[in-house]
Amino acid sequence: MTGLVFLAIYIGIFAGAFLIITRVVQRTNNDYTSLKTVTFGDESAVRPNRWAGVISILTIFVMWGIFTGSSLLPSFLHAPGPFLGTSNFTYTAEADGKRDDATVTVVVHPREAEVEEPVIEAGDGFAKNDVATVAQWRNKLINVSGNDEISKKDGARVIAINGKKIAPGGSVRVEGGVVNLSDKGTPNFVPAKGWQMEPLYLPAPEDVWARTGQIIDEGFRNFTLFEHLGFSLFRVIVGFICGAIVGIPLGYAMGLSNWFRGWFDPIVEFMRPVPPLALIPLVIIWAGIGETGKIILLFLAALWIMAIAARSGVSGVNISKVHAAYSLGASKWQIMRYVIIPNSLPEIFTGARVAMGVCWGTVVAAELVAAEQGAGMMIMTASKFQNTDIVIMGIILIGVIGFGIDMLMRAAERFLVPWKGKG
Repeated sequence: MTGLVFLAIYIGIFAGAFLIITRVVQRTNNDYTSLKTVTFGDESAVRPNRWAGVISILTIFVMWGIFTGSSLLPSFLHAPGPFLGTSNFTYTAEADGKRDDATVTVVVHPREAEVEEPVIEAGDGFAKNDVATVAQWRNKLINVSGNDEISKKDGARVIAINGKKIAPGGSVRVEGGVVNLSDKGTPNFVPAKGWQMEPLYLPAPEDVWARTGQIIDEGFRNFTLFEHLGFSLFRVIVGFICGAIVGIPLGYAMGLSNWFRGWFDPIVEFMRPVPPLALIPLVIIWAGIGETGKIILLFLAALWIMAIAARSGVSGVNISKVHAAYSLGASKWQIMRYVIIPNSLPEIFTGARVAMGVCWGTVVAAELVAAEQGAGMMIMTASKFQNTDIVIMGIILIGVIGFGIDMLMRAAERFLVPWKGKG
């Protein structure tokens, strides 16, 4: 239910923002792209909408706050939270042909808090009043016959909750939750959970931010946060560079030589669909769990992508340019230097961005298996102790660094390959 509500809100925000920005804000936009006669299907006319990007990020964080009850948002924006307070229900017990009613008072308290059970009067009759405490998002079996004059062992059984008949396995909705009757006839009080996520599964944004500051100040497992991220980044860069150094020449050879294409194409196409994570056990057997094994794994993750990108770049060179160069008396080396390499660089940069992303994801997974430092190790260790705030912190930092790497590579591509998309 919560997932459907989340999706509905997200779609609503998307549609509303789209209509407002495209119909109101951009109606006054008179830049060159908006004035082009033909834009649909023209890739050069498509640029990331800055409004859409900003609103998209804000939407994620706002919805995060909505479904975690974040203090950063006003309370009227919070999704309905779990029940907190005092509830009660009346059960009807039957024994030896007699019936009697008693009231159960349930105090629902925050999960991390400890409360004392209130003092209540036992009441008259063979069924006595009871009291119980239960934490939010939890449930509790209440042995109502434990203090009754006629217990379950003597044949007493619960037959109704708040006047509604109930049998083992049935349930009755009461104030603040639901009472389920177990197969053995014991009431189980389940407080209403609302639409908010339990902090164990999704802490509020301010809790993640506070834990991030704590990790920056105190470190994690004898290393600072920046050292953990630095170890991961170093492994990715070294593995990617090694993969590019071998993969790009291999791709050029496959694109220019029938012999190299026939020799290496089966190998490359066989290894390309194999996930790098599937190679982790084999790499550990061959090179151990140290740095060498991780570098080899990242090298293999980048190698096949870079080889295919380079081969595709060579295959995509316009043959008319090659013929024109030959007609002007160019040598093979000159054709390679001035025609093939410049025209294949856009494909190679695209492959490099993909390879870097795969390497970044692979190193985190490799560190989950065996590492003493790194973002993946930090996430795995935190998950063992149910420190969800550290896990989310690590995921966000991994995403931010990966996005930053991609932006740097895009900038490098615009600087080094300014002719991309210009024929």
